[in-house]
Amino acid sequence: MTPPTGHTMPQHPSRPALPLGLFDACRAIAAGTLSAQDYARQCAAITDQLEPALHAFVTRLPTPELLAVQATGPWAGIPVAVKDLIDTAQFVTTYGSPIYAAHRPARDARIVAALRQLGAVVCGKTVTTEFAWRQNGPTVNPIHPEHTPGGSSSGSAAAVATGMVPLAVGTQTYGSVIRPAAYCGVVGLKASFGAVPRQGAFPVSGALDHVGFLARSVNDVALAFNLLRNQTTEEPGSVVVPAVPMDSQTGLRPHGPVGLAWLQTPFDDRVSAEQTQAMQQAVDRLRAAGAVVQTHTLPQAYWDALQAMDCLVQSEGGQVHQQHVAQHPDLCSVHIHEMVAKGSARTASEYRSALAVQQHLRADSRAQLQGFDAVLTVPATGEAPHGLGFTGDPLFCALWSFLGLPAITLPVARSPRGLPLGLQLVAPFGQDGHLLRTARWVEDTLADPTPLLS
Repeated sequence: MTPPTGHTMPQHPSRPALPLGLFDACRAIAAGTLSAQDYARQCAAITDQLEPALHAFVTRLPTPELLAVQATGPWAGIPVAVKDLIDTAQFVTTYGSPIYAAHRPARDARIVAALRQLGAVVCGKTVTTEFAWRQNGPTVNPIHPEHTPGGSSSGSAAAVATGMVPLAVGTQTYGSVIRPAAYCGVVGLKASFGAVPRQGAFPVSGALDHVGFLARSVNDVALAFNLLRNQTTEEPGSVVVPAVPMDSQTGLRPHGPVGLAWLQTPFDDRVSAEQTQAMQQAVDRLRAAGAVVQTHTLPQAYWDALQAMDCLVQSEGGQVHQQHVAQHPDLCSVHIHEMVAKGSARTASEYRSALAVQQHLRADSRAQLQGFDAVLTVPATGEAPHGLGFTGDPLFCALWSFLGLPAITLPVARSPRGLPLGLQLVAPFGQDGHLLRTARWVEDTLADPTPLLS
């Protein structure tokens, strides 16, 4: 059997070897060289061993129940974890809040229903920050437990990084897929706004919310995107983005050598020396492989637009949580109280203006990125911060969420403490397939072992 593709972090001495990733597991099961039950057993054994210390799950199927599930379909028996912001009729769905500690939705979210139709076993609900906002949960970083896994898709990133599941579903409003994926050393994909079903995911901001995927290779997230993307515009705000062609044995055909716009921002002084070194090291390797990497800037209007993004979140999120704060003030964190207070101070005129800025810059961004296969930038300011009280700065993900552009992060290096460092690639709206093929070439070029920075 061919070894799994993509980046994996070196194994902790006390941890079992990682099972195959999603694409390779599906291929092996289809070929008859791996049974779905044996694969599920491998994942469950890792979960049983590591979950007591990792705290990736809010709730999960006990191993005997997981192994007893009989399913049919292309993902038959594949365990998939779902962020606890997304409705599941099978499990209590808390949205990360004690207000909903006993809440069981009447039906599955659309993406959960799609997973079940593929034969996947929804094996549990992963930890989210409170309402996918700023109050952290109990999950620790799988590489170093004294550091955050990032948020808000904290448990999803940690579960994938340790091999508990080959795929987890997350959400992103600012940086909640890309940043935890980078902190935990996995691949995270946020597709174009509206390209993946959102029905049944608790809203943070309807103008900004995305559902995304965390896995261990570009092939893995591409497979998830192909099979779980919207195929109709039935859902409000949805778009249909074409599938990216994949060979059943080799996966995506890489697009390269590539032309990348290495983005310089007004906030680059916030990037750590280690993250800067990792990016330069990656750029040197990409150029040596034939890539054209040019420094690039965006007009100041793009960075000023982050204020419009805050307006959208405060206006829409404030409305969502007004009732929570009014009825359960003691069960809402200070962060939710602040969102409601700031939202109530926003005017309808400010809100309409913020939406107009978003639409204008989304359209304009295609011209700004013309001539490049993707933007190259950092996914975070550096390695996962120490401590669990702060899930990290989403600044370097926020603009792409505001514009709704597809983005992907790949692990490329490790800090002297062994913590992952990544890079982020971004493409124009609707160019998800091109982004994935570009990312596959970058992944192959920067293939393991991931360098350890000095």
